[in-house]
Amino acid sequence: MEPERVKRWYAVRVKNRRENVVAEHLRARGFETFLPLYRMRRRWSDRFKDVDLPLFPSYVFCRFDPLNRLPVVSVPGIVHVVGTGRTPVAIDTTEIAAIQTVVNSEMPRQPWPFLEIGQRVRIECGPLLGLEGVLLDFRGHQRLVLSVALLQRSVAVQVEGGWVRPLSLSTIPAHSGLATSQRVLCQTPA
Repeated sequence: MEPERVKRWYAVRVKNRRENVVAEHLRARGFETFLPLYRMRRRWSDRFKDVDLPLFPSYVFCRFDPLNRLPVVSVPGIVHVVGTGRTPVAIDTTEIAAIQTVVNSEMPRQPWPFLEIGQRVRIECGPLLGLEGVLLDFRGHQRLVLSVALLQRSVAVQVEGGWVRPLSLSTIPAHSGLATSQRVLCQTPA
């Protein structure tokens, strides 16, 4: 009996607005899928409605053996598996785990432009304990930005300032206001 190959996470490019249908088809075929969503309020002419949208539009994450990908690529709505040429490239498991943690935390989140520079931080308390990402300030709220490098896409989740600790103080911009001796302690809301 041949041992089962290690199945890794891959990004599957799908037709526009077909993410939910493709994820359902893949699950029906026995594949583990991950379709991270966020909630957004949409306005129609007569009403407002909250809708769930993909954090990574046109992508579904699927765990499979790349040597046996025919059952995956034959699902209606799939364009291709993301990779180099015809070779699928697996997504770093820590990136998928970080996005899953954010989705499971039910904290406010939204798609975010991909970032390659900025201060890396680690969350020291709260529901996102242990995650690492880039800390930004946006409209007066601090956000942790998590990236999937292969797709060059990112997700931002709102965090409390007291939850974060810089990973490397040498990358802190001079104008950030954090002194090198300052430590961030966990603070719980009153």
